[in-house]
Amino acid sequence: MDYDDLTVAELKDILRAASLPVSGKKAELIARLTEAGDDSPAEEAAEADLDEAIDDVDADIDDAVDSDDLDDDLDDDFEGDEIFEDEWDDFHTARQKPVLDDETKELLNLRASQKKQQPKFRRQEWFRYKRLSRTGWKKPRGDDSSQRKNRRYRSPMVRIGYGKVAEVRGLHPSGFEERLVHAASDLEGLDPEREVVRIAASVGNRKRASIHDRADDLGLRVLNRRRIERKGDLQ
Repeated sequence: MDYDDLTVAELKDILRAASLPVSGKKAELIARLTEAGDDSPAEEAAEADLDEAIDDVDADIDDAVDSDDLDDDLDDDFEGDEIFEDEWDDFHTARQKPVLDDETKELLNLRASQKKQQPKFRRQEWFRYKRLSRTGWKKPRGDDSSQRKNRRYRSPMVRIGYGKVAEVRGLHPSGFEERLVHAASDLEGLDPEREVVRIAASVGNRKRASIHDRADDLGLRVLNRRRIERKGDLQ
């Protein structure tokens, strides 16, 4: 053992374990330990206990690796991942695209570029009252309204000049024509290449599930599709 790397306190602990005097400087302590021998009975006992503990830990690790319980746990974990992947595959499907001609695609791109340049239409004094900043547009009608009179440093008003391309007005950003449905019977006669379905907000899970199934049969895309936990009679 290299005693030069040890501190004085550590050297004194070794001397006490060997029943040797602990007085003197570091050099004297090292010389005393060297004369007494590198391996005192206390040190040999400590090293033997440490080796035995290491052997016990290694044996426990080997038993755990070789046991069937660990394999079963790993198999269960992999099975859970497979189940999750299956559920995700059933829920996450590729979005259906409409069949559009080149002219319609160009008009949709033009409308998107126009929308980026459109300012935000804010209500009068939206900066003064928090409740007004969360609401939509409302035309100012006051006789002395600075916004209605279009004075400087006022929010822009909704005007006809901000209108987009008329040929694609009302279309979904993807190019589909939206159809609001309330029941599965409303899906009959819709064209999956041009029309897309949006389920009304008041429709419950029972009827919504039937609309999902019927839309899948007809090949229609549902914009606001949601995951429904089918239990009991909803299966």
